[in-house]
Amino acid sequence: MPDHIHLLIGYNVNQLIPQLVENIKTSSNAWIKTNKLLNSKFEWQKGYGAFSHSRSQLDVVIKYILNQEEHHKKNSFKSEYLEMLKKNEIEYKEEYIFEFFENIDDI
Repeated sequence: MPDHIHLLIGYNVNQLIPQLVENIKTSSNAWIKTNKLLNSKFEWQKGYGAFSHSRSQLDVVIKYILNQEEHHKKNSFKSEYLEMLKKNEIEYKEEYIFEFFENIDDI
């Protein structure tokens, strides 16, 4: 998707999630720059969301990720993300929610 990415990772519980996210952002940022994929400067937003799943839900999660483009024609990333927070009873403050791009085609 042009405004977000989903990663499915086999996670090592001995690594902290913030460190994992930092490593992913740093290395992918360097890769984008090295391969000159953009004419402008690329930057990740500061925020991220991390959700776990059970092994029995692996196929559902993979199918969900593979169908993102079709899925987001019906439901925006912002509404989906806020819905997931509410569904999982995750308390949040609006000021800490990362920036959403409603009209990504206009950017």
